[in-house]
Amino acid sequence: MSTPTIKLNSGFEMPLVGFGLWKVNNDTCADQVYNAIKAGYRLFDGACDYGNEVEVGQGVARAIKDGLVKREDLFLVSKLWNSFHDKEQVEPIARKQLKDLGIDYFDLYIVHFPVALEYVAPEVRYPPGWTNAQDKVKLSNATIQETWTAMESLVEKKLARSIGVSNFSPQLLMDLLRYARIRPATLQIEHHPYLTQKSLVNYAQKEGIAVTAYSSFGPLSFIELEMQNAKDTPKLFEHSAITSIASKHNRSPAQVLLRWATQRNIAVIPKSNDPTRLAQNLQVTDFDLDQSELESISALNQNLRFNDPQNYGLDVTIF
Repeated sequence: MSTPTIKLNSGFEMPLVGFGLWKVNNDTCADQVYNAIKAGYRLFDGACDYGNEVEVGQGVARAIKDGLVKREDLFLVSKLWNSFHDKEQVEPIARKQLKDLGIDYFDLYIVHFPVALEYVAPEVRYPPGWTNAQDKVKLSNATIQETWTAMESLVEKKLARSIGVSNFSPQLLMDLLRYARIRPATLQIEHHPYLTQKSLVNYAQKEGIAVTAYSSFGPLSFIELEMQNAKDTPKLFEHSAITSIASKHNRSPAQVLLRWATQRNIAVIPKSNDPTRLAQNLQVTDFDLDQSELESISALNQNLRFNDPQNYGLDVTIF
């Protein structure tokens, strides 16, 4: 099963639907990646912070060895963690991540958060985290411009085909676009009916930057993290505004939520361990919601953000 693509400003095509690797356990990761490729997924969205890139690479290698895909059929995404923003650290960590994944280049490499933290060597702690070797949150003096210039060099050295950003505000994007020699190809953001970020999405798309949504199912990903605002928020899968539309189209609530995004040319990266839901999550471009349905889902917006460092008890102000 093939999925539609978005033409990036770098000239490459990115699948509109991919598989997200956040919170995929190490002991099942290789098999999940392999099975997702078998099911038709071609985009895999990872990060060194997820701590499973070696296992992702094992799943990819097995799929290639078994003839399910060629490397060029896949669109592999990873991210630069906050503690590697200093210009001299960007290329070494990117090369480590490529080695862990067993690949020669990223299809897309993203600045994970717009915050620079003090460098912690991979030999000291890996996967990295929000705190330094003394378990303190300490900022680095690296500017976004310094980091982005180093990201651009990865493209020039053919270590990354496209580069992008995540969790950036419109103001940070505006600033980045003033000096970028290579424009960001994508912006990845938390995006679901409780957090529509309409003006940010509109601005990015107007500037030719493709938008990717993470946490498309709202609080679902964060309940298991014991996040109180996620526990207190009605589940989107059970919301009458979603279930009524799902019933009308004979689709699952998950498919409706994903179609709400993809119909507006926003890429999505859900994950599932269940083979049926894995297949269903790919089948979100073969039906359309009408305008009133799109608007009724968007009307659920509460500007409710879950993936905020402060929600994890960290004194880091980004949003």
